[in-house]
Amino acid sequence: MKTQNRKRDASKDAEVTLKLGNTNDKREQYRLMRDAMEKRFIRITRGSIVGGVRLGMFTTTFYGLQNILADKSGVHDVYNIVGAGSATATTFGLISWLHLKLVEKANEKRPVLSESNKEMPSLGVAIKGLEKEH
Repeated sequence: MKTQNRKRDASKDAEVTLKLGNTNDKREQYRLMRDAMEKRFIRITRGSIVGGVRLGMFTTTFYGLQNILADKSGVHDVYNIVGAGSATATTFGLISWLHLKLVEKANEKRPVLSESNKEMPSLGVAIKGLEKEH
């Protein structure tokens, strides 16, 4: 994964270098460099926020289930931890699997939209396709 990120960053750097080489104007070079850095910063920041939210949701779900199980059984023991961990892992695994299937379905084949569906994004089309199958 890290090598892919390095390759992607290297290709972005190469892209910026090519653009910088095409102009002799220092202002234009500065603007291109600044734009590239802003895009990189936004991409990294967005990834950090999404990762933090996912970790927070996972942790909250785990501890919430652990406390519910402890309250129901009246005892804080290892079985509550195992139960909460299993339920949380299963839930997030199913969510990830469903997300992947919906993205696959959306990318698989984009149907021609009728006039009533023109504003619907591809994920909405995939969900409608899944509803029609069942």
